[in-house]
Amino acid sequence: MKPDLFLKQRHALIQERLAASGKVIAADLAEEFGVSEDTIRRDLRDMAAAGLCERVYGGALPPAPFPGGLSVRTRLDPERKAALAAVAVREIRDGMFVFFDVGSTNLAIAKALPPGLKITAATNAPIIAAALMEHEGVNLIAIGGAIDRETGAAVGAEAVSELRRLRPDLCILGACGIDRDAGVTSFGYEDSIFKRHAVEQSRSVMAAVTSEKLGTAAPFAVAPLAACGLAAFESDADPDFLKHCRGLGLKVLQPSRASLPEKV
Repeated sequence: MKPDLFLKQRHALIQERLAASGKVIAADLAEEFGVSEDTIRRDLRDMAAAGLCERVYGGALPPAPFPGGLSVRTRLDPERKAALAAVAVREIRDGMFVFFDVGSTNLAIAKALPPGLKITAATNAPIIAAALMEHEGVNLIAIGGAIDRETGAAVGAEAVSELRRLRPDLCILGACGIDRDAGVTSFGYEDSIFKRHAVEQSRSVMAAVTSEKLGTAAPFAVAPLAACGLAAFESDADPDFLKHCRGLGLKVLQPSRASLPEKV
């Protein structure tokens, strides 16, 4: 009984450390608990399998929030996403070729395009394609293939093949989690592959991210943080995280605090 009790205690303490500091280091935990690093690594593997953390090199991060499929995500926090979209669209100019990756915040950006803006846009998400069709100045390219219901987009081999023929000026990248070490991550394996190709094909990359995703990781890696030349964050985003982004050379965009509604 004792080993099981110690195991449960360690897991509970690891969760406390994650909640307090946003990250745990395996070597530090091993020293604190008086066990081997192999024991801690097994703990972290078990906790990751249970959805309690996300393993990264040398330790673990809190798991990225998973609110559900795209149809659910589009109904969550529309005012906050609209505030992010308002600053993100300022980076889109006439004549640009923009790829819109799937994401509820990216949908808000597509809806926020100003009247009269003339761009070429591509997307693998039917709901974003429908929003872009509402803008007369948008020349739309729809990337096809089988639609994954959870992501709400085409992300398979056919979609990747079509994407590889494009060279967008700007990729508006969807992020399930974003962290200084783990970078941009995704919940879907095929989605992560598609996103990596989108980053590789694009001349510049922008991520627009709500605050609950900062310092979290989803299971599949997409790109290092430095791959994003632009990033839009909420006005209450962690200043240390923003400082780190600027140190990597990212242009950080933020709405004014007055434009962001209270979180409930």
